Amino acid sequence: MSAVSVAPSTPLPTATKVPFGRLVLVEWRKMTDTRAGRVMLMITGGLIALVAGIILLVTALSDMAALPASTWMSALSFPVSLLVPVLAIMIVTQEWGQRTHMVTFTLEPSRLKVIFAKLVAVLVLGIVTMAIAVGIGALGTVAGAAIAGSDANWNVTGEALAWTLATQVLYLLMGFGFAMLLLNTPAALVIYYGYTLILEASVFSALYFIFDWAQNIFPWISMQVAMMPYIAENEMRAAGLAVEDGALGFARLATSIALWVGLPLVLGTMRVLKSELK
Repeated sequence: MSAVSVAPSTPLPTATKVPFGRLVLVEWRKMTDTRAGRVMLMITGGLIALVAGIILLVTALSDMAALPASTWMSALSFPVSLLVPVLAIMIVTQEWGQRTHMVTFTLEPSRLKVIFAKLVAVLVLGIVTMAIAVGIGALGTVAGAAIAGSDANWNVTGEALAWTLATQVLYLLMGFGFAMLLLNTPAALVIYYGYTLILEASVFSALYFIFDWAQNIFPWISMQVAMMPYIAENEMRAAGLAVEDGALGFARLATSIALWVGLPLVLGTMRVLKSELK
């Protein structure tokens, strides 16, 4: 009986890890190269252009002085802070809603690595959109001064610019954290805008300027109120409010950031890591 010869088995190719940079590019495309992403970016750009056009039109048709650079920066950063966080939320929730997360975590089993890639893409988008808004604001400052026949007022300091960028990044991180925590687009949007537009912009700010007890409590639980000594110091002094920008001010700011940014990010990361893929 002759022996059966067996051909040596061909070794399987070793799997290579997906580079982190490639993951970031993939997540960037998921966020910007979709119909929803393109629409949100076009709306944001359109609002920035609309606000700039209205300001220049009012300057041309009235006798008002040209607006300083700080006012331009505040006006044009509003559309960014209003709409860009939607993309930070959808980059997480759209995969779980459409069940494409099963493909993502199959191709890259490390969920934490995917989370960091999404986070980097969100931060890059926030920095890019703010840079565009600041650049258009600089052009608007020059154009407004030319229309009004005065010199451009470049009253934006490096500290003010840094605080503006930090504010935008913090709210992007907040939306990202809510998205991971809830894994549902409508729920994350309701919680995010309910806090930022109703609680912070209306309730907390109004009560802070009216009641003494609110001035002691709200800086610990509201990021906007906690940041006021650093971004609106002159307005607070004009209103007769105490400005706490020392150790107590930083403690209040750190507590409010931990409450609304740190806690959702930590709990949301834990949920994404432990959620069943189905």
